[in-house]
Amino acid sequence: MLSRRTLAASVAALAVAPLLAACGGDSDAATTTGRAGGTKKVGHINIGPDQNRVRGQKVDEIAALLPASVRKRGTLRLGGSADASPPLGFFATDDKTRIGSELDIATLVADTLGLKIQQELVSWENLFVGLDSGKFDAVFSNVTVTEERKEKYDFATYRLDDIAFEAKKGADWRVKGPKDVAGRTIAVSSGTNQEKILVDWSKQDEKAGLKPVTIKYFQKDTDYYLALQSGRIDAYLGPNPSAAYHVAAAGQSQIIGTISGGGDDVQGKIAATTKKDSGLVDAYAAALNHVIEDGSYGRVLKRWGLSSEAVPKSEINPEGLPKP
Repeated sequence: MLSRRTLAASVAALAVAPLLAACGGDSDAATTTGRAGGTKKVGHINIGPDQNRVRGQKVDEIAALLPASVRKRGTLRLGGSADASPPLGFFATDDKTRIGSELDIATLVADTLGLKIQQELVSWENLFVGLDSGKFDAVFSNVTVTEERKEKYDFATYRLDDIAFEAKKGADWRVKGPKDVAGRTIAVSSGTNQEKILVDWSKQDEKAGLKPVTIKYFQKDTDYYLALQSGRIDAYLGPNPSAAYHVAAAGQSQIIGTISGGGDDVQGKIAATTKKDSGLVDAYAAALNHVIEDGSYGRVLKRWGLSSEAVPKSEINPEGLPKP
C-alpha cells in the first residue's frame, strides 16, 4: 500500500550481516552460507536462486473462467514492484533471480490457470499505470484493498494486511490493544498507517487516564533496530512481513502482537489486483481458493514466515480501508 513503500532495500541488507553484527552477538537464526560461499539462508528462509518453489497444476474448469484472449496467449502479464521488500519481493543472492512470497503465490495462480508468468518490475505508481493501460493482467505486490481503489480495480484477496509490534527477544509483555502500549516508547515510520494507529491509541490511553505513548522516529530501519537492542525504545511498529523477516534474520527480537493495518475500522487485506471489469478477477479468486484448499498456499506462506497472515478463502472486492 502507498503508506508502506518505505519497506525497502535497508531490510534486504539484513541478509548480508552488517545489521546482525550491530545488534550484538551471534545467533543460530542468522545467515548461513553454501559451499561456494555467499548467503543461502536467512534463518530458515531460502534466499538463494534455487528456490524449489511450491508449484501447482492446471485445473481446466478454473482456467475456463479466463477470457478467451488470455487463454490463447498463454501468459499472465504480471506487474511487480521493483523495490526490495523481503520477504515479499527481492532479488536472490545472485542479484538477478527475483524471489519472494508474492511471486510464489502468483506462480501458484498461474499454474492453476495453465499460464506462464511474464513479469515486469516497475515503480509502485507504474503498477497501476500498467493496469490502467492493459499492459498488466494482474499485480501481486502487497496491494491493500481500499474503497478508493475499488472504484478502478477488482480484487481477489490472498493475505491479511497486518502490522506488528516487534520487541527485544525475551520481552515479557504483549500488545492486543491501546492499554498495552500506555507509557511505552514505541518507534514508527512517519506518514504511515502505523503512525496514525499509534497516535490514535495514545489519545485513547490519555482519555482513559493512562499515560500516553512516547513516539520515536528514526531515519532508517537499521536505526530502529539499533534503538531496540540498546533499550532506547520498547518496540517498533511496522509491517508484519518485514518484522517477521527481521526476526528470522537477526534472531535478536520477537513479535509481541499483530493488529490489522486498517486499525479498529476494518481488517486490511492484500489482494491480486486487476483492472475493473477486465474479466479476470473470478479466475484469480477461483485459483486462489483451489490452492488454499489443496494446501499449497499454506506451504508458500510457511516458507516465508507469513502463516499468520493466511486467509481461509479468497474474497472478491471485500470491504476495504475507508477513504481518507
